[in-house]
Parts: sequence; structure tokens; C-alpha cells
Amino acid sequence: MGNVDVLRGMYEAFGRGDIETVLASFDPQIEWRQAESNPYEPEGKPWIGPDAIVENLFMKLGQEWDSFTVSPGEFYDAGEAVIVAVLRYGGRARLSGIEIDETFGVVFTIRDGKIARGREYSTRDQALQAAGLSE
Repeated sequence: MGNVDVLRGMYEAFGRGDIETVLASFDPQIEWRQAESNPYEPEGKPWIGPDAIVENLFMKLGQEWDSFTVSPGEFYDAGEAVIVAVLRYGGRARLSGIEIDETFGVVFTIRDGKIARGREYSTRDQALQAAGLSE
């Protein structure tokens, strides 16, 4: 299975609500950093390990959103097991009813067929630049 396939499979599982498969795609020491503009990032510190991602992201998404989706768009192979994914997310906030429909980029590092690192960026271009790619 190629690195892009690992990511596609993880996002397909997320779309089905299959968190067990999502977590199985993560390296046990996964390091995840959200975009600086994201309200879920605790003081800019990374989340280490699948349990931290569940606690800091998945549980909060369920509590704060009536609906939330993430759909992969483009994938760019940046070499050395680094992939840039451009994603669209959307949903409706539980309390305010505000709806969102945005895109963002994530630079992933894949190690031994598992997602070892993810770093979100507010825009596609920021993610491409961080991975050393430009169009």
C-alpha cells in the first residue's frame, strides 16, 4: 500500500465514523499539530499519540458540532514519505448553528505504513510551501 493510499483509507474511515480504523492508521507515537488558527490547539503544543488526538480533537468535534465532515481533495507526493493533502471540511456548530465550508492543507509523514506526523496549515499554499513544493 502506498503512502497516499494510507491517507485515503484513513479519511474514508473517518467519513464512515470508523474511528477504530482511523486510530489503527496512526503510528503509536504520532505527533499532530493543528493550524495556529485552530481553536483546538492547546497553546501550540503537539498532541502525541492516538489517545491525545481522540481526547483533544475527536471528542470535542462530537461535543461542539451537530455535523462535521472532512473530505480529501488533492494529494501531493513531496518525497521521503511526505505527503501534502488538501482537505475540505464543513459542518454546523451545535450552539451557534454557524455553518462552515473551508479548505486547509496538512503535511503528513508516513513511516512503516502508518501516519507518524501531521501538521495542519490554514491554506493549501502554506502546506505546499512547508513541504518544499511550489506550483
